[in-house]
Amino acid sequence: MLSAPQLLVAFRAACGPALFVLACFGFSGRLLAAIVVAAVLSDVFDGVVARRTGTATAALRHADTVVDTVFFIAAGISLRVAVPHAYEGLWLPLVALIVVHVSRSTYELTKYGRLAAYHMWSSKALGVLLVAALVTAFATGQRTWLLLPGLWFGVLNELEGFCASVVLSEWRADVPSIFHALVLHADRRAV
Repeated sequence: MLSAPQLLVAFRAACGPALFVLACFGFSGRLLAAIVVAAVLSDVFDGVVARRTGTATAALRHADTVVDTVFFIAAGISLRVAVPHAYEGLWLPLVALIVVHVSRSTYELTKYGRLAAYHMWSSKALGVLLVAALVTAFATGQRTWLLLPGLWFGVLNELEGFCASVVLSEWRADVPSIFHALVLHADRRAV
């Protein structure tokens, strides 16, 4: 039986494919926007519930990170389907984000055997920005100026995570920033 936080992560995992299928069948942008909001609320509450119930394990944090990544990839593709011109003129930051993300993921899988689950402050800010962009674009059926800063901020967030992975010799969950990673690295070297 799954715990409440696991159910919330599973719900978010289902939201990504649901967005894509509904976008392909031309469902209302407002429905797609509502699914994005529901997925984000599940992301907020899975952590809150896990901490309150003492079930915030490294495995749950790792699953949360993987599901977040899959959800935002599915949401981005769904946006392209629902609002075909959404990424017009945004290919440079989009390609940069994909290249840095794939490079970082490959590095982490090689180094740690799994993806990092840092849950950095920049990731939280990026999530807010991307959700605002997705909800706006889906609900209006139009491009939004929020995508440009969202994509470039995504590149910066991925670079920060990449740097943390270079610095940290072993897998860790919940490293709020590169500065925290540097402190952890310095503490480990001092021992």
